[in-house]
Amino acid sequence: MEPLKGLILSGGKGTRLRPITHTSAKQLVPVANKPVLFYGIEAMAAAGIAEVGIVIAPDTGPEIERAVGDGSRFGLRVSYIVQDEPLGLAHAVLTAEPFLGASPFVMYLGDNLLQGGISELVSAFREGSPDALILLTPVPDPQNYGVAELSPSPDSEPGRVIRLVEKPEEPQTDLALVGVYMFTAQIHDAARAISPSARGELEITDAIQHLVDAGLRVEPHVVRGWWKDTGRLEDMLEANRLILDSLVSRVEGELVDSRVDGRVVIESGALLERTTVRGPAIIGAHARLVDCYVGPYTAIGERCQIARSEVEHSILLAGCTVSDLDGRMESSLLGRNVTVRRAERQPRAYGFVVGDNSDISIP
Repeated sequence: MEPLKGLILSGGKGTRLRPITHTSAKQLVPVANKPVLFYGIEAMAAAGIAEVGIVIAPDTGPEIERAVGDGSRFGLRVSYIVQDEPLGLAHAVLTAEPFLGASPFVMYLGDNLLQGGISELVSAFREGSPDALILLTPVPDPQNYGVAELSPSPDSEPGRVIRLVEKPEEPQTDLALVGVYMFTAQIHDAARAISPSARGELEITDAIQHLVDAGLRVEPHVVRGWWKDTGRLEDMLEANRLILDSLVSRVEGELVDSRVDGRVVIESGALLERTTVRGPAIIGAHARLVDCYVGPYTAIGERCQIARSEVEHSILLAGCTVSDLDGRMESSLLGRNVTVRRAERQPRAYGFVVGDNSDISIP
């Protein structure tokens, strides 16, 4: 088999994560202080893939290029492919055809996180040489996903893929498509053969169904570990929790009259004074925490300043300031350079500067 290439899709509008994504690509929102996109690139490098194309949108593409660079720090080479409009995953494949050529490739949605990476999947693809290999995982609500139906198999192994249905009203299985696929160059002809769906997109499920209908071999690979599409706040916080659960403790910053319990990473240059951190949690470089409590499943970005406050199960991006809160901040996502503080004015009044589509709860 020819060397595999990688294709990471990193366009899209990120509407479900606004207002964070009004000013930033959704794939660069950090989980455990690392952009979601970087986990996918690292998974490709770990699987031995040397050439990766990243499909970008015109508006957020330059930011992604600045963040990722030429790929050398990940141990691979990155090319950028501009998809002018988000016309579907199969359209993205066709847009990338000049980069992919005749090579087999792994396609990875850039806002997805997959426990354990893709090395096992790549090995299965190389050994079995199917025309396509799709990742599936059992989910409790298959009607919200693309669902695969498999042929009966004489042993306990899953059979071949016989049908893909997008968001079925009555799902025949609980096996949802995860945002990772492996294809041979046959997929390009399949993507050219299909018509846009009702939402005006060339759907990858239709292209894969075209391969199945043409008698080509499409095999499933069922993953039992966790998988997360980080498109919504709840998913970001859950992904943050799952990644932090595998944290290895490391304290490089300075602790003054402070206490660290459990799995905690404190990056270099961080200063904690009279502060308790209960892991799993990560405190970014050059953050300053004074008279604070940081609870489990919290990721505090670099250069954040927190004083006389409690924070738990939250993600704070770089440069945030949180001070003098009466209650504990929890299940929150703060964008870059956000300030949250208790005002000193009396009588009590609230003054906000808030982005579009925000959600503020005050007891």
